Amino acid sequence: MSALSEEDRDDDESQWRFAVDEVGEDAETPGSEPIEPGTPTLENSLFVLVGVTLSLLIFYVALGSL
Repeated sequence: MSALSEEDRDDDESQWRFAVDEVGEDAETPGSEPIEPGTPTLENSLFVLVGVTLSLLIFYVALGSL
């Protein structure tokens, strides 16, 4: 929905964000360059390790109580 009412909106302004030729199978891709993987940083690696450790701890506690 638009924040503007029907009276406040200009006649030439469309309610759609994209035109039909900008989406779908026939859409043009402006500069479709492949995304190259980067190197992981220490901070990101630590967050992953903390998440894995906490997940394993939760499973260990849950299975240990059976």
